[in-house]
Amino acid sequence: MTAPSDGAVTLLDPSRPPMATLMARIEVEVEPGLFQRALTHRSFAYENGGLPTNERLEFLGDSVLGLVVTDTLYRTHPDLQEGQLAKLRAAVVNAKALAGIGRGLRLGEHLLLGRGEETTGGRDKSSIVADTVEAVIGAVYLDRGLGVATELVHRLFDPLIAESAGLGAGLDWKTSLQELCAAASFGVPEYVVEESGPDHQKSFRARVRVGQELYGDGRGHSKKEAEQQAAATAYAELQVVTDLTGDAAASAAH
Repeated sequence: MTAPSDGAVTLLDPSRPPMATLMARIEVEVEPGLFQRALTHRSFAYENGGLPTNERLEFLGDSVLGLVVTDTLYRTHPDLQEGQLAKLRAAVVNAKALAGIGRGLRLGEHLLLGRGEETTGGRDKSSIVADTVEAVIGAVYLDRGLGVATELVHRLFDPLIAESAGLGAGLDWKTSLQELCAAASFGVPEYVVEESGPDHQKSFRARVRVGQELYGDGRGHSKKEAEQQAAATAYAELQVVTDLTGDAAASAAH
């Protein structure tokens, strides 16, 4: 193992998937040393003689991500005021959203982690995965420029931007579900949550009780995450119910 002058780390670990696999997923080729640095968590760096970590790249990637998302929201929502644009951006650029993007890329498989983080589930820890997404964006920006980094952000985040724009005033699924239930006179939704797993790696499953029925199904590494997923799926299910009810009422009127 060596630490080149550019701060990259050169090492071979046959237990980890090749970085080229991750580059294929993000559809960008990045200089290997720089890309590996983006995947180097501080816990690994400290256990291996103080190697460079991905924290500077994370700082850079956070700014690039914020710029691209802000520019996109500004251009696609000319009718929204500053406060609402800020809420939309916060719904897209937050640790939960970033962790979801990272898990979709199976980023955890490629992380360089110290033994402590490895044994406590660090590869799937939301804060670590989210920070690494930003570090990867930072590495792409440094190596390939703003244009390629912008294209990457759009590929990864445009679906989330579109989804967030369709949420309620509070910009989250629980608020949207509550608004739907109130408009349809369904009553207040209640969340039924089950938890499992050891203390350091708990998982949660949530469903939503509306009236006497259970809707939705959400799973996550926190109660809040599971409830949001449950609210999203329950919203879709109840939207169908309200559409059918509306159609039936319209038919009866005629």
